[in-house]
Amino acid sequence: MQKHERIVLRMLVGLVIGLPVADAGAQGYPARPIRMIFGFGAGGAGDIAARLIAQKMSDSLGQAVVVENRPGAGGSIADELVARSPAEGHTLLFAAGAFATLPALRAKLPYDVERDFAPVSLVVLTSFMLAVHPSVPVRDVSTLIALARSRPGKLTFSSPGVGSSAHFAGELFKQMADLKLLHVPYKGAAEAATAVAAGHIDIGFPSVTAALPLLGARKLKGLAVSSAKRAALMPSLPTLDEAGLTGYQRTGWNGVLAPAGVPKEIIARLNAVIVKAVNTPEMKETLVKQGFEAQGSTPERFGAFIRNELVQNARLAKFAGVKIE
Repeated sequence: MQKHERIVLRMLVGLVIGLPVADAGAQGYPARPIRMIFGFGAGGAGDIAARLIAQKMSDSLGQAVVVENRPGAGGSIADELVARSPAEGHTLLFAAGAFATLPALRAKLPYDVERDFAPVSLVVLTSFMLAVHPSVPVRDVSTLIALARSRPGKLTFSSPGVGSSAHFAGELFKQMADLKLLHVPYKGAAEAATAVAAGHIDIGFPSVTAALPLLGARKLKGLAVSSAKRAALMPSLPTLDEAGLTGYQRTGWNGVLAPAGVPKEIIARLNAVIVKAVNTPEMKETLVKQGFEAQGSTPERFGAFIRNELVQNARLAKFAGVKIE
């Protein structure tokens, strides 16, 4: 046998030996229950979404997917836990919008959102509603903008806290409409919405689901939604883009990430399971009732989505004058 033939033979043998190893690793996954870490408390909208998708994943994977709530520090406790977990796919992060907001608010995080995580799939989007107290003398977005311009710095808008997704929805509205509004942060979404409903605050950006009961009780007046398309629960309301702020788009979101380094075969399997789950008619209907829009995506598309969020959040934090801690 010639020397070059021996080299080719060794290369072929190496390939044949190597392939089953990779396949075996993917086929053996998951070897035990999967932990789905969520950085906020139980009972909220994000927690409900996490548990819905976890159950569907369990059914498909043949192993339990258990949601663990690890609230605190704006979600960074959960983020760090997953970033430092072994890269074998048995610990996942059910991330919320705060995942891409924290880098704009904190100078030092114990992890890097792009380096230390592998995107798996976007799962859901949540629309915010531009709403006002009924006493505010406006009928639509254009008359609200005109009123705010006539009273610079006088109208107030509430949010669940500095740097929250709803806060940045308001800042984007201010920026694109060239307005001066006074931001009043509260300790949570319920408090922020209630402040508008009680007439203490003029404008709010509650989630569509949180706003619906208040609209029904005529304690809020809805003007538009923040998403790229109309909300299924409130199809009569235009988007802010349709209402004249061309290009406006701001939503809450949830998605699944794994620690960086998890094998691509495992990422691909998790992605397939999630995308299949969120696209079933039953799941779509359940999610819509909770105010969510199903959004299964490729890992690449989810990664691009997060990068876009990071850029927009950094810009909005600077515009709002938010001090980085």
